[in-house]
Amino acid sequence: MNLADMLSYADIHDLGRIAHTYECECNGHSKNELIQSILSTAMRKDIFEKHIQSLSMENIRFLNSLLSDPRNAFSMEELIARVGQSRFQKEESETWNPRDMILKFKKLGWLFNGYSQQTKYLFHVPSDLKRRFRDVLANQFRQELMKTEEPTVYRDEQSLLVDDIQHFLTAVAQQEVPLTTDGAMYKRQLGQVLSVLSVQEEMVQKGTWRFGYGRMFKEYPNRFSFIYDYCYYHQLISEHNFMLRLTETGIARLVEGKKEPLADVYMFWLRLYKNPIPNIQSISGWVDRLCGQWVTRQSLVELLSKLVKPFYYDSSESIVEQRILQMMMHLGLIRIGEDHTYGTVIQVTKLGSKVIQGINIAEEDKVVLF
Repeated sequence: MNLADMLSYADIHDLGRIAHTYECECNGHSKNELIQSILSTAMRKDIFEKHIQSLSMENIRFLNSLLSDPRNAFSMEELIARVGQSRFQKEESETWNPRDMILKFKKLGWLFNGYSQQTKYLFHVPSDLKRRFRDVLANQFRQELMKTEEPTVYRDEQSLLVDDIQHFLTAVAQQEVPLTTDGAMYKRQLGQVLSVLSVQEEMVQKGTWRFGYGRMFKEYPNRFSFIYDYCYYHQLISEHNFMLRLTETGIARLVEGKKEPLADVYMFWLRLYKNPIPNIQSISGWVDRLCGQWVTRQSLVELLSKLVKPFYYDSSESIVEQRILQMMMHLGLIRIGEDHTYGTVIQVTKLGSKVIQGINIAEEDKVVLF
């Protein structure tokens, strides 16, 4: 429902609080006058933008979490959890209460209680406001980005990761691949597999801190770890009696010569990386929305880092650079170039934009690999 519909269902006390927030001058005892006054004031471009521009970063993170969810209705528990995720600094404060942010959004007319018996305990975001929030935030974010011309050289991996899934399955089919007691490939076999892939990666150094980004992330380099986990999760490979083999499904894939759809691979990446990066789908959406033109990596990382929570030893910046942008390039969603003046620059690919806009996964949809 749109704002006008939600205002018509709201009780007069809630309308009065919203009207007070926007300093509406009207008869506070007339529901119709309150609604008309709120609509004419709150939806004015200058006033709407002023309230968004005055939001704290915590408020923006909370708002962003609502925008990235296809649903428009949330329980109080969900909202409190989202407010908590938007607060990166954990200093205990007697004055901080997550309900205060929810109340603020209610007073602004951005959240409403449900109107029916089934929805009265849920909070709703007006559909038309969601669209305006996205547009205003996008304009605000674009002002923080530095645009550039097309660089002289750039790296565009397009379908290489999908190709390398096939190369990996072929390599497993052609040789015996023994596994250690920890379930990892031995270095010699791992080196042989890595050498046939389109993108070369160094092996993981012993003692390196690595966890959270997949089942085999501790043992294998970033890109290959993702390929391995994808194949394992989709039951293309099996680990049995300390041997790595293709399953019947994996053999059938090779015989058919059928490649994995990029949309499926992208969806798996979102579901896998959502564990350490809960709002990864939202961040990917912003990359698509903001990077139609070439922009500097530095300005993009500085912007997106404000929305990404650190994960143990991974800083917000390293998560954006290594876990998000680097992997988006490996997936063929973005291209990364080098400019003599501006350094590293980034642009979303046409294929990437199509894939990102075509996928929307539920908040609770995550991959757990054992």
